[in-house]
Amino acid sequence: MEKPKIRFKGYQEDWEQRKLGDVIEKLTGGASIAPNDYVDVGYRTIPKGAVNSSGVADMSGCKNVSENFFKKNISSKTSSGELVTSLRDLVPTAPNMGRIVRICGETEDFLMPQGVYSIIVKKKISEDFLITYSNSPEYRKIIMAEKNGSTQVHIRNGEFLNIDIPLPSHEEQMKIGEHFKTLDHLITLHQRKCEETKILKKYMLQKMFPQNGHSVPEIRFSGFTEDWEQRKLGELGSLKNGMNFSKEAMGVGYPFVNLQNIFGNNVIDVSDLGKAMASDSQLKDYNLLNGDVLFVRSSVKLEGVGEAALVPQTLENTTYSGFIIRFRDEYGLDNNFKRFVFGIDSVRNQIMSQATNSANKNISQSVLENLELAIPSKSEQQKIGAYFSNLDNLITLHQQKCDELRNIKKFMLQNMFI
Repeated sequence: MEKPKIRFKGYQEDWEQRKLGDVIEKLTGGASIAPNDYVDVGYRTIPKGAVNSSGVADMSGCKNVSENFFKKNISSKTSSGELVTSLRDLVPTAPNMGRIVRICGETEDFLMPQGVYSIIVKKKISEDFLITYSNSPEYRKIIMAEKNGSTQVHIRNGEFLNIDIPLPSHEEQMKIGEHFKTLDHLITLHQRKCEETKILKKYMLQKMFPQNGHSVPEIRFSGFTEDWEQRKLGELGSLKNGMNFSKEAMGVGYPFVNLQNIFGNNVIDVSDLGKAMASDSQLKDYNLLNGDVLFVRSSVKLEGVGEAALVPQTLENTTYSGFIIRFRDEYGLDNNFKRFVFGIDSVRNQIMSQATNSANKNISQSVLENLELAIPSKSEQQKIGAYFSNLDNLITLHQQKCDELRNIKKFMLQNMFI
């Protein structure tokens, strides 16, 4: 039998071709649970979305059934530490159907709904290897080939148990399973750190900027006691609408900032700019300097209008879209402070409440000119800006690490299985 491209040192034996039915001791299906069978307090059920590619069941969508209902369907019980899979999916592409996960971090028993199955494997079969194999490209191809239905796709029990699985020795199974379990753990760890840092950032943005009607924030760095100054954006600098380009001018010429360079960012990614043709006078009139802030003037969705991103460096011979308004600071605000002050709730609420409605949601220069901002001293701006910049760096770092580990996992799944 063919051998995998990548193996742990010391393993050379051929893998053995078996069926899932040869390695699974027992496959137990879930109970039929109607919507009115759920109660507020009771025994928890396995969510239908619990099965995923992480190897660990996502229990965040648990519902409850009564004790009597649980006892009547006790044969569909599963417990912490056991393996489960789902042989149904409401999504036609069935991205998670047939994947195998372990229930972790819970001490109680759970009731499985229809479509979810508990798995008990035979001796000399590594559970972690089986979990990992259920995420391999070859296994996913088989699942896609075996699925039935259109609206709610499914795999029959017999079809599932008849799926081929290549098996190495038990010792090699353990090595492979542990390797991928460690990868999954690291991915989960960095994703959790990323989400925790995002939550911290959101909380501190609410606490480190003054709320409506207040002249100071709830949380400040030591040594700062002065009231923040109330100013309108138009008093702090100038605003200018962007340049409208013809279709023929797009895609060629000079670097060009468009809406997609702003959405979801607070700094323009200068490495990912489009192009647009512009004359010498246009390059001069619509230029971009270090510290400029670009606002989305027009957006399909309300939450997009008024989003702002900092220009992190002077951009030679670069223009910006007519759907953007440029703010040029003449007050001397700290650049990092500018990255975050336009994203706080009190500022966003002002913008969205004054957006006009046509084909898109729009704001005007006059709205931005009258935007009320609370401004601290330059040294406090620098402290605040540096703090939130560091949080953003941590979020990016953890997300990049997640992406790297997922790519490693994908590569290894492609090369450590037959």
